[in-house]
Amino acid sequence: MDQSARHAGTMHDHADHDGHTGATWGTAVKATLHCLIGCAIGEILGMVVGTALGWGNVPTMILAIALAFLFGYSFTLFAVRRAGLDFRTAIKVALAADSVSIAVMEIVDNGIVALTPGAMDAQLSDGLFWSALLGGFAVAFVITTPVNKWMIGRGKGHAVVHAHH
Repeated sequence: MDQSARHAGTMHDHADHDGHTGATWGTAVKATLHCLIGCAIGEILGMVVGTALGWGNVPTMILAIALAFLFGYSFTLFAVRRAGLDFRTAIKVALAADSVSIAVMEIVDNGIVALTPGAMDAQLSDGLFWSALLGGFAVAFVITTPVNKWMIGRGKGHAVVHAHH
């Protein structure tokens, strides 16, 4: 295969990450699932720790949000480090790729938990605690996916990560 054919194939393979050609819904869903997994691990861990330690709502939510960002960024950081980026560049890529997605996801999810009557006072053993938290993740996924599609279509968000694959 000649160089131009190889280059055209590469461009085709990454067309859905290119700001000029738009993004597919499949790419946006994958990016949002990636974000959701990191956010969910961090947020659930923060909620469990804060609730188990008897912390108030505000410190528990601060811990949960901080861990959601930490885990969300970490997943991307590890992926781009494996792809060969140095640590400093990998951090820049993770911040560029995930900040908006994680922020939208956290605003929606925590907003739903905060607005669900009784959820903020529920204990780990209460179904209300888990249904509000998991329901918040589901709604956050639905809202964040179009945001990610829009960003990827403009060469931002997870498109930054795919440039390093």
